[in-house]
Amino acid sequence: MTSLGLFSLNFYQERSCELIASGISRSDAAILVAEHYLDGKPARRGKHKITQSERDAAFWSAEFLGQLPSATWCAEVMLLALARYLDQERVSAPTLLLSIAQSQPSALCKAMRYARMVYRPKATRLAELREIAKVTSEIHEQCLVIDIFVDVHEVRQSEIDKWQIKLAYLSPFEFLIYASLFAFEHLISGQSAKSESSMSDEAIWYALTELIAWKLKTSPDAKIRLTEKQIGISMAEHIAPFLFPGSTQIPPRLDFIQAFSALMTAQVEMNEFISRSVDAHSYDDAVRFVRRGDRLEIEVADPSIRNRWERDGQRLLLCHGYWLYRALQEFYSSEIANQRIGKPENHEANQLAFIRALRTQMELDEVYGIDDAVLLASGESINLFQALLSLELTSAFFQQDFLAQYSLLLEKSENSMAALSELALQGLTDGMQIRFPLTWSEREQKIRSIVGWTVSEKNPKGSLPLAGSILDFWTNDWLTLAARLRSNMPGLVPEILERPFLKLGDYFVQLPWVTGRQNNSTAAINNLRRLGARRTEAQEETRRIEARLGKLFENRGFKVTQGFHPNPEAYPEVGEIDLICARDGVALVIEVKSSFRRRSQREAWLHGKTTLRKAGQQLRRKVAAINRMLERPPGETMELGLTSTCSTYGIIADTSIEHDHEHFNGFLKVSVEEILIALRDDRELLTDPISLLGEGDGLQSTHSPAKNKTLGTLYPNGFNVQRFIEVLENQLVWLEADLQAK
Repeated sequence: MTSLGLFSLNFYQERSCELIASGISRSDAAILVAEHYLDGKPARRGKHKITQSERDAAFWSAEFLGQLPSATWCAEVMLLALARYLDQERVSAPTLLLSIAQSQPSALCKAMRYARMVYRPKATRLAELREIAKVTSEIHEQCLVIDIFVDVHEVRQSEIDKWQIKLAYLSPFEFLIYASLFAFEHLISGQSAKSESSMSDEAIWYALTELIAWKLKTSPDAKIRLTEKQIGISMAEHIAPFLFPGSTQIPPRLDFIQAFSALMTAQVEMNEFISRSVDAHSYDDAVRFVRRGDRLEIEVADPSIRNRWERDGQRLLLCHGYWLYRALQEFYSSEIANQRIGKPENHEANQLAFIRALRTQMELDEVYGIDDAVLLASGESINLFQALLSLELTSAFFQQDFLAQYSLLLEKSENSMAALSELALQGLTDGMQIRFPLTWSEREQKIRSIVGWTVSEKNPKGSLPLAGSILDFWTNDWLTLAARLRSNMPGLVPEILERPFLKLGDYFVQLPWVTGRQNNSTAAINNLRRLGARRTEAQEETRRIEARLGKLFENRGFKVTQGFHPNPEAYPEVGEIDLICARDGVALVIEVKSSFRRRSQREAWLHGKTTLRKAGQQLRRKVAAINRMLERPPGETMELGLTSTCSTYGIIADTSIEHDHEHFNGFLKVSVEEILIALRDDRELLTDPISLLGEGDGLQSTHSPAKNKTLGTLYPNGFNVQRFIEVLENQLVWLEADLQAK
């Protein structure tokens, strides 16, 4: 016996027996034990840290699994446990799998979907399923579906491999040169719209992130690290022949242009195959894939699910408008609205950059609990607003001096290379400014170039140290990332918009066609909450979210308790209750979750099946604890503002909008922004942000949400907790916006 004595004679089996002995049914006991398994519990046995493989071995060897009523395997938690089994190869339980397939084949088929087996299935598990398929028709059909997906994936991967081989010679910097030439031809000024098969900015950015990871993983450090000499050689060989053909004897590498275009197309198609087919099959109950011979057809099973996904996307857009409105109000009530920002010719663009930075700061503060100062990995602290403003000003600079000017030149020449050539010449004649499709500079030069964007009352001439810290905040160090990728260490690969300053040794490279067009609000949120989720400040930021929400509830007359810890002996496994807000004989018990902005259905699905599922479990225990307290003689409940006649209402408040208005363990999940708007009663500020901007991204002459003034208050008879719950349950914050969207 290994693996810590098979988990000290199997914790999961022991736990199941204990629960059944306490009077819980065999099925309910199994579900509770499976929840422990899915949540990675227990994490330790004494001083020994238990690994996932040890938990897998213990759980799937537990006797109680073979004694369950077959219907138990249809429970969502058991399906997720089965999916985990199918996604690992250390443990085998073929007899149990066969039993489930024979009694509940549809449950096993769903677990196969959840395990994403149509995408790189585990060979050992697939072999087990093929044996089962010999006696179970439903599993046989799913195996045929998997075969079709695997074949399509292999074809698409071979296409990517073919073009990667042709571009293997290029250094990462040279690879970015061809990416930039491609982008200016196909993205800027709507050139891609001329083709029915055009690719969006986002599709190209996400594909480029994948391709950068490949290029870094396969490049030695010497090829990644830039020097002045290497930049000169690369520019002479890969840029000059295209932009200045008469000044060089080197022919343009049209083969590289064509190969990059083909590689980008192949990667975009692979990503779309994964998102629209693999992930749709695995996680989207709105559709089902039906096999017709050797091909698959998609049939709509429940259009309301797809409608909810699209609805959430529209609501997120309206939230962008909400924060922009709030920032406009804040800006025009401040003294800086009457001051010139930068040079006269740049004033309007700089003003808009200031407002956008203010917008993101307000959202980070009120929704994500992020303070004015943020700690870097180095231990240095930076001013958040200055960091946001620096990126917005960088975007404004690229928009005005690169993208807008290129568009004018393109309109005249109708040729992307000619327009890029003229843009580069204009830069060279204007003080030797770099106006190439991508830019580069050494660290000190880059710091000096952005120091003017750190000007404040405290630093009227700007601050070089602050500029350096801001540069670090937005930097993606490619040598560090390459080392991690080569060693196959776990970790996230930054999207190019999340950390747009690319550090290649001593030089920083930027892509004007990305930074000039990206959503800097998402960049900031995901820089801090996705890439920086393990920062030492992250836990404190969640407490600040609770405090910010608590203050809004207090303003509405609630008695608010934050971070309440019930007696652990009387209420085991309850832990800390984030917020208890009492008013009108009702106690709102709120579980707060903070995360990042997701872009894929898979990320959203995982969030629902992990974080939000766990939040529902936690809230179930916490609400039950409060209810038990209310049944006892008054004591600690009085300190909470509760009386024996109080009722309880649990809410999951999450910073993300995915799965809004779904229920987890019976509790409503809503976004922090929706709760905030409902408490502030300012839904009239929800609007499409594009409507706030005039032509050319300029500000409209009016800054009040006049078109929505007719909405009126959410509380026509005055605020009370019952009406507040009604507002949330009936989605009244969004009612008018949803009607307009239809």
